Amino acid sequence: MNFYEHTIIARQDTSPAQLKQIQDKYANLVTKHEGKIVKTENWGLLNLAYLIKKNKKGNYIHFKIEGNGKTISELEKNEKIDKNLLRYLTVKVKKLDLEINYFEKKSEEIKEKSN
Repeated sequence: MNFYEHTIIARQDTSPAQLKQIQDKYANLVTKHEGKIVKTENWGLLNLAYLIKKNKKGNYIHFKIEGNGKTISELEKNEKIDKNLLRYLTVKVKKLDLEINYFEKKSEEIKEKSN
């Protein structure tokens, strides 16, 4: 089995309920095609570097996946036709980093900003 990091960007006007639905849809798709979701991170609404389909922001969802090439091809095939998604990216990695959450607000940063 190979390890992949997969990020999808949903439209900025997507509701939290729809985001949860999108996340569940693709997680189920991975498990259905012999893959395994190791970790899911919801990075929230972030600014895009440039306009994509008239959107300035996007809701980012990041999956850490254990699977094979067939799993990823099925996942990307379904994402191509999803109108709620702006972009997706899959990167094959040698080892999954499950320790660090890069887009998580640290309590120390929050405390510093409040002072």
